[in-house]
Amino acid sequence: MDSDTFWSALALVLVIEGLLPLLSPGSWRRGFGHLMQLRDGQLRFFGLCSILLGFVLLWLLG
Repeated sequence: MDSDTFWSALALVLVIEGLLPLLSPGSWRRGFGHLMQLRDGQLRFFGLCSILLGFVLLWLLG
């Protein structure tokens, strides 16, 4: 993977992350409020699942 691919992927993540607050800020705020109420272990679990899903998608697409 070259640096252009890395920066393109990072830019795409930022675009996708910005869509929900742009299109529906109220829903985003409520969802973020629910995240703030989760325990550390629950947040870590969701983070781990996200990482694993990302690796699986990279493996399938690569």
